[in-house]
Amino acid sequence: MSAAEPPELAAASAPAAALMARRFRGYLPVAIDVETGGFNCTTDALLEIAATLIEMEPDGTLRRGATHTFHVQPFAGSRIDPASLAITGIDPDHPLRPALPEREALQRMFREVRRAVRAYECRRAILVGHNAAFDLGFINAAVARGEVKRNPFHPFSCFDTATLAGAALGQTVLAKAVRVAGLEWDAGSAHSARYDAERSAELFCLVCNRLRDSHQAAAERARALGWFNEPAAADEAEPAADA
Repeated sequence: MSAAEPPELAAASAPAAALMARRFRGYLPVAIDVETGGFNCTTDALLEIAATLIEMEPDGTLRRGATHTFHVQPFAGSRIDPASLAITGIDPDHPLRPALPEREALQRMFREVRRAVRAYECRRAILVGHNAAFDLGFINAAVARGEVKRNPFHPFSCFDTATLAGAALGQTVLAKAVRVAGLEWDAGSAHSARYDAERSAELFCLVCNRLRDSHQAAAERARALGWFNEPAAADEAEPAADA
């Protein structure tokens, strides 16, 4: 089981905000997991989405923050594969399921992410996910369908914990990577967006924290090259999250 739920995001301390803004070139990592009606982001329903914030201690240690979860109503004409529901256990038609329209769910999630981006003085967010391209594809497709504005996430870059875990731990399956990392895994809770986003966030933090010596050495070289304080490049194709 996971540790106690972290508190809601408070204003980051000035040292922590400065460290986070530099750590990933002005991007704030946010762990995302989606549960869907299939594998095709253009035709299959988005049913659940969770965003787990990643926070930084004043000493530079990353930690899992609060999670924001939203049940989503299938968009009109979307496909739902019964095999997907058998894995996730989601009943889209359950009368007590508090599902929101896709556009509203994204807007609410983006609001929380933008708040965290501002707290850490970052330029925008970057998605962290296990097989992250899948999650990013569904988010981008839903953004396009709903014509959602002010998407805080980078449109194509992401941090993939399957890749990170494969390189650092020799495992690419989330459950196995979490367990060999020394974290606890509850198979009964898996395949819920909240649980998988939180485990992905913890895995990301663990790998990054273990790489601190490597990062510090690289930061020294970047400083010598005059790059250290440069945020992510700002151009018209990549506006700030609040633009």
